[in-house]
Amino acid sequence: MSSPAALHDLRTLIGSYHPLVAVETVEEERLEGLLVDICEILDLPLFSWSLGRGLCRHPGESAILGQTTGAPIAALKHSEDLSVRAVFLFKDLAPHLGDPGAARVLRETVAGMAEDGSSLVISGGQVGLPAELEHLAAFYRLELPGADELARMLDETVRSLGEKHHFEMEDTGDLRGQLIGALSGMTLNQARQAVVQAVLGDGRLNAEDVTGIRGNKARLIRDGGLLEYFPPEANRADLGGFAGLKAWLGRAETGFSAQAAQWNLEPPRGILIVGVQGCGKSLAARAIARRWGIPLLKLDAGALFNKYIGESEKNFRRAVDLAGSVAPCVLWIDEMEKALSVGEGDGGTGQRVLGKLLTWMQDKRRPV
Repeated sequence: MSSPAALHDLRTLIGSYHPLVAVETVEEERLEGLLVDICEILDLPLFSWSLGRGLCRHPGESAILGQTTGAPIAALKHSEDLSVRAVFLFKDLAPHLGDPGAARVLRETVAGMAEDGSSLVISGGQVGLPAELEHLAAFYRLELPGADELARMLDETVRSLGEKHHFEMEDTGDLRGQLIGALSGMTLNQARQAVVQAVLGDGRLNAEDVTGIRGNKARLIRDGGLLEYFPPEANRADLGGFAGLKAWLGRAETGFSAQAAQWNLEPPRGILIVGVQGCGKSLAARAIARRWGIPLLKLDAGALFNKYIGESEKNFRRAVDLAGSVAPCVLWIDEMEKALSVGEGDGGTGQRVLGKLLTWMQDKRRPV
């Protein structure tokens, strides 16, 4: 079963006759599953295209025109020639649109699909369209799976493994909730692999596996290059003194409680720690996460910046999206003033990233 939010959003886009939908995601298999569910609901056929397999009727059929539809232009033309209302998923098409011929054929194909109510879905990790095509597309970012989707995946995986292997799942405390929390921030496939690895490792699924899964997540997040992840059990930081900060933390923690939510009391948006080198700023950030018993994510602000226009802003978006998927957590932005200073020599990048940070802090709804 797909994510309810993503299923609703994509169904709305396709059901409202958007002829071109650009979906940014690294979870190609998950997107395909969502489109299968949507097409069943809307009673529409689904076709998929990739450079290797060509244009195929989903699921699992061979290419419609053999290898001739492996070429993007041929596949687009054939999609329009089918003259049937359908959903067409084109995987990694965006890089081919640098060819003016392919861009023109796509524009004509989208115009034809608008007439018969079809939708062309372009997927990829980053979907950059030529300027003349951007206004035709509805852009959608497929977020990482939430707690509900991870819970369904966990139950299905445990049931499937139970049929093939005899293993024990401890029924003590909130093990299921702890596992779901440990899996948050992973793609659905990464989470599934982590559960299978935990089960096959010792034939059990218990509290020790929660720690192991968090370790795997820390490695995956670190490999992403923007954030470092410190699970609660690995955080031993504590503060001596700092009575004012500790008193504030005690009051601020109440803002994250269920009771505060019932009274519509918003939690603090953040805290700015300023001081000379060696005074305990980094230690304080670690101590806050330890006091509240939640994970710590460290963002090195200098790692955000890229020489290509727009990439720095995308890096920031990726970082805060990941923090939101791991929430509740503490996001520690280290050495912020060195990277987010507003100057004239960076083409305005620092100012734009700073603006995005302030907007995110104002609008965020997840407990980060």
